[in-house]
Amino acid sequence: MTREEEEAQAELRRILEALKKVRSQLRDIVAALPSTLEEAMYAEEDPDVATEVRSIIECVLTDQIGPAVRDLSAAAEYRRKKRDEP
Repeated sequence: MTREEEEAQAELRRILEALKKVRSQLRDIVAALPSTLEEAMYAEEDPDVATEVRSIIECVLTDQIGPAVRDLSAAAEYRRKKRDEP
């Protein structure tokens, strides 16, 4: 592996730690929001702020941040398989 590749993976690992911290902070926000009765009626009318914020954060965590952490972790740890010598 080249020095540039090693540096890129090291930087990816630093970015991943920051992204994991953001993920944790978003989870803390969701946990701090009060549960509301409006959540059950979400599809029928405009939700209250807590319901809307919770819904958006949960979608971002599931659809973007989770897959980003997974994929970037794989990239940060990727090693080329050694080829058999002839």
